[in-house]
Amino acid sequence: MSTHPADKNRRICVWCPDWPVTTARVDAGSDAGFDGDAPIAVVTANRVLACSHAAREHGVRRGMRRREAQGCCPQLVVLPRDEAAEARIFEPVVAALEAIAPGVEITRPGLAAIGVRGPTRYFGGETGVLHALSKGLAEVPAVTRTGRTLPSGAGADVLIGIADGAFAAEQAARRGLVVEPGGSPAFLRDLPVSVLDPSGVAPLIDLLRRLGVRTLGAFAALPARDVLARFGPDGLWAHRQAGGVDEQPVSGRRPPVEFTVTLDLEPAVDRVDTVAFSARGVAEQFITDLAEHGLACTCFELQATSENGEQTVRRWRHAGVLSTVDVLDRVRWQLEGWLASPTANRPTGGVSRLTLAPIEVVPTGTHQQALWGGSGAEDERAGRALARVQTLLGHGSVLTPVLDGGRDPGARTRLVPWGDEPTPLRSPEQPWPGQLPAPAPSVLLDPPRPAQLLDAARRPVRVTDRGAMSAPPALFGMGGSSGDPNAVTAVTSWAGPWPVDERWWSAESARRVVRCQIVDVRGRAYLVTGTMGTGATADEPPRWQVDAVYD
Repeated sequence: MSTHPADKNRRICVWCPDWPVTTARVDAGSDAGFDGDAPIAVVTANRVLACSHAAREHGVRRGMRRREAQGCCPQLVVLPRDEAAEARIFEPVVAALEAIAPGVEITRPGLAAIGVRGPTRYFGGETGVLHALSKGLAEVPAVTRTGRTLPSGAGADVLIGIADGAFAAEQAARRGLVVEPGGSPAFLRDLPVSVLDPSGVAPLIDLLRRLGVRTLGAFAALPARDVLARFGPDGLWAHRQAGGVDEQPVSGRRPPVEFTVTLDLEPAVDRVDTVAFSARGVAEQFITDLAEHGLACTCFELQATSENGEQTVRRWRHAGVLSTVDVLDRVRWQLEGWLASPTANRPTGGVSRLTLAPIEVVPTGTHQQALWGGSGAEDERAGRALARVQTLLGHGSVLTPVLDGGRDPGARTRLVPWGDEPTPLRSPEQPWPGQLPAPAPSVLLDPPRPAQLLDAARRPVRVTDRGAMSAPPALFGMGGSSGDPNAVTAVTSWAGPWPVDERWWSAESARRVVRCQIVDVRGRAYLVTGTMGTGATADEPPRWQVDAVYD
C-alpha cells in the first residue's frame, strides 16, 4: 500500500451532532417528561447552544435568545447545559475509539480524532478502519446520571470523516465524507466562511461577509501577509484553516520528560471535586514549568490510576493555549466519565495517582500578551498566590466579583470562588427598567443600615403610596432614633425620589420603595431607600435605610 506524503497529518474524526442535546436527552432518561421526538434546545447564558432536528424544523437556530426560540416553537423543551454529563456520556464513545487505535485526541465532548497511520496498516486501509469504527460505535451504550446503562444504539448519532488536517477532518465528519489524500484544499474551497465559527457570533465572520468574502476558497486566495496585517493572528489562523493547512504543522514535537507532573493521593479519593481540588497545585506547576521554558501547551495527556491499578488515559486538545483552569476542567470531565462509566470499565477503588504530560507545545510568543502590555507574569504570580490560599483555606475562601444584571446595586454584584467561570446569572446587557443610573456606588452595605431623613422642621420625611416625599430632606443620619439631634447632619444636596415597584404579582416578594441620593456636609454621598406607604401615623415611623455609599 502506498503512503501519501500527507499521511502524517491525515486524521479520522468522529463527530456526534448536537451532543449537548443528546446528553440532556440521555441523562434525563425515562423520567424526563417528554418523548424522544420532542423539540429540544440546550440553553446557556440565555442563548441556544444546541437544538434537536425537530426544533430546527420549527425555525430554532443556534445562538438565538431563549424567548426568541420559544416564540418560534412554543412546545420547545428548554434544558440547561451539563458539561460534566457531556463528558461522562461521551466516555463510552472514546473507549470504543481506543479499542480501534490508541492515542485518541478529544477536542471537546462530542468531537474526537485519531491518526490514520496505525489503524490503516492494521485493518488494511481506510475502508477497513471505517468498517471497524462503525461496528464498534454501533455497540456503544449510554450511561445516565443515575448509573443506569441504556442499550446499544440508545445514545448518539455518530458521523465519521477522514481528511488531511484537524479542521478539514472535522468538516468531513460533519458531512460524513472521506476526502482523498491531498484533497483538503479542494474540499474546503466551496464551504461558507461560517464553518470557521459554527456559533456565528465571531466578528471575523461578519467582517468577511461584509467584505464580500463568502467562501473558504475566496478567503484562502488572499495573501497571508495581508490577512495578518488586516485581521491579526486570529485571522491568520482562520486563513490557514480555509486553505487546508494543518493547524499544527510541527505538532509532532514532544517536550522533554521533565515537564510531566504527577500527583499521588494518599489515601485514594473517589470524589471528582476532591481530586480536582487537590490537582490545582500540580496543574499550576504543569503550566508554570512550561512557561518558564518559553512554552505553552495546546494538547496534553491525562492519566488517572486507581488504587487497584485500573487506568484511564486521554489526550485533550485546546484551540488556543491551555491555562490552569482549562486543565482542571478537563480533569473533572475525564474523572466524571470514568467514575460513572458502566460496571465493566468503572474503577474498583478511588483515584490514587494523576499524571499530566504535555503532548504538543508552542512558543509563548505566539499567544496574545496582557491587555496593558508586558508578559502578564505579575497576573500569573497573583493567581498562583490566590490558588495557594484556596488550597489552605478551602475553595470558597477567595472570591471574585461578577457583574450581574439587576436593578439594585446589591443584585448586580455576585461573588464566585476564584477559578470558577465568572458567568453572570442574568445578562447585564439587557434593559433593566428602574436600574440605578451611573455612577455606581463604590461601597455596598450588607446588610443595609437603618437611617433617618428629616425635613427642615425636624419632622420625619414620609413616602406616600404613590412614591412622593412629604417634604424635601434637610437632615440625614445613619442609625439613631428618629429626630435625635445628635445623630443627624445637614443635607447639602439630594436627588430623587425614583420609585421602584418590583414583583407586584407576588405577595411574598413584592417590593415598593423609592431611592434617593443624599449628600451631607462632609461631601459624602449615600444611596437611601424608603418604603412606600410607611410613616402615615405616629405609631408607624417611616422606614429608611442606607444601601450604599459613594466615596
